[in-house]
Amino acid sequence: MSEDNNSVGSPHGFGNNNRYPYYYGQGGRLVLVDNALEAVNKGSTTIGLKTPEFALISSHIKPTLPLVDPNEKIFVIDKHIGATGAGYIADIEHLIEEIRLQAQKHRISYDSSIDIRSITKHLSTYLHNYTMYAVRPQAASIIIAGVDENGVQLYRVDPSGTYLKGGGFAIGYSSDVALDVIQKGYDTNMNIEEALKLSNESIEKAIGEKPVVESGIVTSKGFTKIKPEL
Repeated sequence: MSEDNNSVGSPHGFGNNNRYPYYYGQGGRLVLVDNALEAVNKGSTTIGLKTPEFALISSHIKPTLPLVDPNEKIFVIDKHIGATGAGYIADIEHLIEEIRLQAQKHRISYDSSIDIRSITKHLSTYLHNYTMYAVRPQAASIIIAGVDENGVQLYRVDPSGTYLKGGGFAIGYSSDVALDVIQKGYDTNMNIEEALKLSNESIEKAIGEKPVVESGIVTSKGFTKIKPEL
């Protein structure tokens, strides 16, 4: 095979710009990112809620095989940051380790806690690079909750690297159903107990049965995990 045939139109021609059209489908959509989002939509229903006083992240713990412990769904990133995700659990854990490492590097380099927008932008760039230079995008969306000098923050980062800041997010299985429940019940003045109830109700509505949910809370005092009621 000639050098030209080896590079043009090949997904493995990493040194040649002609590889880029391989990633695009009709309408200019990124095919591999769309596939990653499909994997996210089959993952655990996962929620993020924020008020001026706190942020809550929750994720459905899916039933496992007998004698098999469920995977962790809520992750401590730093004392002031927590995260969760939907999609392939191996990809979720890979991204969690990446932002944990970034938080540790910042603390060592600057002797201070990383701000929430910076760690979100780092993850955004990391995921975007996967769409450009790796074999496939990471099949995971991540919700990051934290507190810094700007107050309580809540972000969602998708496989393409796109990130959004807001007061409520739903990702994973039947996320549109869960988000509809959140939008109808959301109140900036609700307390933590009310937010937990709303989160559990949104997940229950999405999956059609009473769920086992793992959660975490961010307040001005930092991030705390809440053990699920099994």
